Amino acid sequence: MPYLRVRIASPKTTVTSQQVAAMLTQLAVDKLGKAGAVAAVDVHFTDPNDWFIGAKSVAETNETSFFVEIKITESTNSRDDKAAFIKSTFENMSQFFPNVSPTSYVVLQDVASDSWGYGGKTQEYRYIAGDAH
Repeated sequence: MPYLRVRIASPKTTVTSQQVAAMLTQLAVDKLGKAGAVAAVDVHFTDPNDWFIGAKSVAETNETSFFVEIKITESTNSRDDKAAFIKSTFENMSQFFPNVSPTSYVVLQDVASDSWGYGGKTQEYRYIAGDAH
């Protein structure tokens, strides 16, 4: 059960929110072992004139930048899993978008299993009950 929040500052593109969501969902499955059926992805495109790196807009530098944040249940992934997700996310976003700035971020947040859930049940409850999702 991951939740992904995605912000992308890019000039006009043919890449859709659906394509980004599908790619990130697949990476969460492949690199982190998450259940794709319950992955929630929120994708927002931002005007490159409103995204700044070093006080210069990415429109000015003719770059694309992004921020991907994924919330996962604490202690369910290793450092290697997380590093693989970060690397693959950057590589895939670089294939989707032109001139991706190295100052594009991927953040994995470990959330305590008793502090979040879905369908009215915490992840802790799901673990105890044997519901892997």
